[in-house]
Amino acid sequence: MNKGTNTLRGKELLRRAAEFGLIAAIAFSAVGKVCASSDAVGATSSPGGSEQNAKGDSLTPPVQGTIPIAFLLSDGAVMIDFSGPWEVFQDVMIPGRADPPFRLYTVAETTHPIHASAGMTIIPDYNLENAPAPKVIVIPAQSEPTAPVLNWIRKSTKNTDVTMSVCTGAFILAKTGLLSGKAATTYHGAFVRFATQFPDIHLKRGARFVEDGNLATAGGLSSGIDLALRVVER
Repeated sequence: MNKGTNTLRGKELLRRAAEFGLIAAIAFSAVGKVCASSDAVGATSSPGGSEQNAKGDSLTPPVQGTIPIAFLLSDGAVMIDFSGPWEVFQDVMIPGRADPPFRLYTVAETTHPIHASAGMTIIPDYNLENAPAPKVIVIPAQSEPTAPVLNWIRKSTKNTDVTMSVCTGAFILAKTGLLSGKAATTYHGAFVRFATQFPDIHLKRGARFVEDGNLATAGGLSSGIDLALRVVER
């Protein structure tokens, strides 16, 4: 491998590291702002129209204990799609409380190691049978879901405050049938495919995230951070 190629790759790595560092810094700063202010405003969309500001739809946190958040993973799960929201939730602290308000864990069809994007190995905390009942579910872009995974999402969502997808994780949520007749968004490069495959879902192009009842969908990559911040705000 020649020196020129090494130099080029080094510059590319530095550029990508800088971009990721900027995203992380923005997310950390935004978490602080959300935690410090009860008046933070999140974005949402209504099925019939354009984006709007929303200050309602507040969720009632438990007086004691933590809010369980399940990150549903399988092979090919895109790191930024779940690591961004994970960082948002794990950084939150409530004044006057010693313990974090959220309890985060990973769930997969089995607890066998899975390989996320770029080959990172993750050993899931729970399988579909023994996972604690979540109040929030995060579904990143990943491999095609199996029937048991779709059934778990359907069953669990009956009792969640929020079931959210990030990027093309919206395809998984859509395949459960839960988004039928509702508004949603996904990664912009998948708009045409999503609209063709799910004509009964009101696709909102250009939205960072869309909320409809206890279902929420985010666009690609760092849009999941925005949606996680909105969940914290609520």
